[in-house]
Amino acid sequence: MVNEKRLLDTFLEYVQIDSETKNEKAMGEKLTADLKALGFEVQTDKAGEGFGSNGFNVHAFLEGTIPGEPTIMCAHMDTVVPGNGIKPIIEDGVIRTDGSTILAGDDKSGIAAIMEALKVIREKNLPCRNTEILFTIGEEGGMNGVKNMDFGMLKGKEAMVFDASGDIGKVLTCGPGQVKIIATIIGRSSHAGLAPEAGISAIQVAAKGIAKMNLLRIDEETTCNIGTLKAEYATNIVPEKAEFVAEVRSRNLDKLNAQAEHMKQCLQEACDEMGATLEIELKTNYVSFNVSNDDDLVKRVFASCERLGFEAQTAKGGGGSDANVMALHGIKPVVLSTGMTKVHTTNETLKVDDLNKCAELVLDLMTH
Repeated sequence: MVNEKRLLDTFLEYVQIDSETKNEKAMGEKLTADLKALGFEVQTDKAGEGFGSNGFNVHAFLEGTIPGEPTIMCAHMDTVVPGNGIKPIIEDGVIRTDGSTILAGDDKSGIAAIMEALKVIREKNLPCRNTEILFTIGEEGGMNGVKNMDFGMLKGKEAMVFDASGDIGKVLTCGPGQVKIIATIIGRSSHAGLAPEAGISAIQVAAKGIAKMNLLRIDEETTCNIGTLKAEYATNIVPEKAEFVAEVRSRNLDKLNAQAEHMKQCLQEACDEMGATLEIELKTNYVSFNVSNDDDLVKRVFASCERLGFEAQTAKGGGGSDANVMALHGIKPVVLSTGMTKVHTTNETLKVDDLNKCAELVLDLMTH
C-alpha cells in the first residue's frame, strides 16, 4: 500500500535539506508545508530559542476513527556534523553518500516513513487511530528540542519514537540515563626547567585521578568514557589548568549516580594529594526509561510485525533519545528501528527495502 517511489523521493529530498543541530529552520519549514498540504493544522514552537537554534518543533494531530487514546509518532529532524551538502547515492538498493558527509538516515528515515503513512491514510481515507505527529529539533547532543518544548500541547501518553538502527521490528524498551562530568583541575604554574618543584602539574593531577577510575564497561547496564583531557602549554611551563569532560550512562539510576560520584571522588582525591583545586559539575542530561516486554505498547508493535511478516524483537538501548525526556513527562515511550546503519559516520547507509518496511510498519501501527 506504500508508494515506494514517492517514499524514496521524499527521503532523498529531505536528506538534501541542511539541518545540522541548531540549524533546523529550513527542514522545519518544509515539514510544516508538507503537513499543511495534507490538510493538517500544524503547531510550531519557540523551543530553539532555549538552546541557540533557529529551528522549532513541529506538531500535528491526526483525528482517528478507531477508538483509543492518541499515540505520539516521533522522529527528529536535526543531524550531526558533517550534515551539510548531502548528496545521496543509490547502489544495489542501498542509499549512501560519497563519504564526505553523513546520510542523515538518522533520523530523516523516520520522518519520511511517518510522512508516507500519513499520505496513504489521507489519499485512501483509511480508518486510523488518533495519532500525534511530533518532529523535533536538537535531539543530537542532548535532546534539547523536547527539553525546551511545552508538553502541554501533547495529548498522548504513549509514544513510538522512530530513531534506532538495526532491523525493522526491533523495539528498544529501555534506554540509559546520562550524566555529563565537566571538570577543571587547577594546579600551579612554574618554569619547568628552572623550578619545576614549585609547580603543580594539572596534567599529572588529572592522570593520577584517572588512574584510579573504573572506566568504559562497568557492567551490563553501565558505561562511562572520558572524551576530553586538555591542557595546552609550552613544554617549559608546568601546566596550571587541565580540562576534563566525561560521561556516564546507565539504565539503573542508582548505578548512574554512583559511577559519576566515583569519578568525581577520584579527581578530588588526586587534587587533595597534590595540592590542586577541583572545579567540577555533574550534570544529568537525561534519565533512563523502562517499559515491560509485555506492555500493550510493545504488543502492538509485535502484532503489526506479525501482520507484515517482519520478525519483531525487543532490545535494550545504549544511547539517549527523545524517549528519555518524554518519560520524564509521564509519557510511556518505546524506540523503533528505521533500518539505518553506521549512524553518526560518513559510512552511514540505509537499504531502500528497509525504508519501505519502516513506512509499512508506521502505516500498520496507525491503522490497527
